[in-house]
Amino acid sequence: MGLGLYDEKDLSLRALDEAKTADKVFAELYTSLMSSLDVKKLEVLVGKKVTIVSRKTLEEEEGRQIFQEAERGKVVFLVPGDPMIATTHIYLRISAKKMGIDTRVVHGASIVSAAMGSTGLQNYKFGRSVTIPFPEKSVTADTPYRVIMENKRRGLHTLCFLDVKAEEKLYMTVKDGLNALLTIEKIQRKNVVAPNTLVVGVSRAGAPDSCLGASYVKDLLNYDFGLPPHILVFPGKLHFMEAEALVALANAPREVLGVAK
Repeated sequence: MGLGLYDEKDLSLRALDEAKTADKVFAELYTSLMSSLDVKKLEVLVGKKVTIVSRKTLEEEEGRQIFQEAERGKVVFLVPGDPMIATTHIYLRISAKKMGIDTRVVHGASIVSAAMGSTGLQNYKFGRSVTIPFPEKSVTADTPYRVIMENKRRGLHTLCFLDVKAEEKLYMTVKDGLNALLTIEKIQRKNVVAPNTLVVGVSRAGAPDSCLGASYVKDLLNYDFGLPPHILVFPGKLHFMEAEALVALANAPREVLGVAK
């Protein structure tokens, strides 16, 4: 079941009904940050204890704890956003099928649609999405840079998820993500992510204080997006309506209107 984006009130009525009638309710909170989710309030809402499971439970132990309960009764598994966005959750559903355990998905609001909708960029003009990871041992992965470059060559927008290490309470910010890409730019020198590249930042999508800002990389490095979660979008070729949306909704520089078609 999808928990949505912001807090426990993002649960759909259908998901809430399913949770209330479950014998056991599990939730994971490591694949994404829900900035105002209160587990105690969630338990009051569903009327029963919610057992939080770790990455180890789902990935290393392959969800054994959840499956054991599912063989005895009805289990609801709550996850941030939309349930089937994370590969781990798809794997669990496939495993359940092989065990003869029936499953059903109740979708929730996703950062994918929320980011696209809030920016005003047309969803069918997005190319492959990518995650910008935290640098490991001073090495920055160049996959995000290459994905942005490939999408731009096709005139497509790129949605960049920013890394989350929930166990360590580390959440990549817009500034972190841009600095990681600028590090690769210094090596590649293909002008894919340069100081004058247009980029859009979104923070706390779905929250009352959600923040949206569009400008050049050099400007967004100093833009205060507030608390995470954050996400980045690199626009491709802009339709005139998309450019107007970025100016009106995200305070993009008005000169983007001159390059749109």
